[in-house]
Amino acid sequence: MCSRVIVATDSCANLPDSLIEELGIRVVPIRLNIGDRTYRDGIDLAPAEFYRLLRTSTEAPKTSSPSVADFLQVYTKAIEDGNEVVAICIASELSAVHGVAVMASQMVDAARIRVVDSGCSTMAQGFVVLEAARAAAAGADLTAVMARAEEMIPKVRFFAVLETLDYLYRGGRIGNAVHLVGTTLKIKPMVTVRQGKVQLVAVPRTKSQAFLRMVHEIEREAHGQPVHAGIFHSDALEDAKALRHLAAERVECVELYTTEFTPVMGAHAGPGVVGVAYYIDDGH
Repeated sequence: MCSRVIVATDSCANLPDSLIEELGIRVVPIRLNIGDRTYRDGIDLAPAEFYRLLRTSTEAPKTSSPSVADFLQVYTKAIEDGNEVVAICIASELSAVHGVAVMASQMVDAARIRVVDSGCSTMAQGFVVLEAARAAAAGADLTAVMARAEEMIPKVRFFAVLETLDYLYRGGRIGNAVHLVGTTLKIKPMVTVRQGKVQLVAVPRTKSQAFLRMVHEIEREAHGQPVHAGIFHSDALEDAKALRHLAAERVECVELYTTEFTPVMGAHAGPGVVGVAYYIDDGH
């Protein structure tokens, strides 16, 4: 049997299930701790149930990286089947997942496993994974699949508008000054992640204004070139539909997905988040 490359990632990539299945992507779930119970992200707890708990619970949920054993399970199966692995993880500045993935690779066969720090999260990370998996499906070898992932990292972007900054503040993702401004002005903060750090992009008063700003940013960057985009949300499907409609109307989208934040992402950003991840199809 001819060796092939298996692409793995963590559950923060927020890829639609249909794409995961189509391309044989292995997803290692991050852990979510609520009270005295631990859930595997995207497996043990449905998003709708999680957001109900999040809105009603007085205790903030906590997240933890997958274990070394979780990655070992994926790596070992791939190696035993005669394959190789490229694992693409959430930004190392945001989580310890990358370090765990590297540690596990060194316990199996590091020569046949490559671990990539995506430098991002959400569906932006998902697009890095998706393009690597497409390269693997086309028959690219280990070096070429890793190169495709690394080529994608500087291209992907995402913007998200939040209902509140409280969850990012509680999780230590933003400082007190930014949190205070957001709370005092009663804005709908628009954020992104650059170099692994959450950054405030704009302070619109409404989600509608934020959606217009997001799409304008994409239009400005695209200069008429085709765009690959993914709309994501945390228990805010109607808002996601509105953003998707606006993006489809104003931008030439060669791919346009809608996906729900996994509970782990929702734990950090809160319910009501809506955003768009994208990259420009520049022909390279």
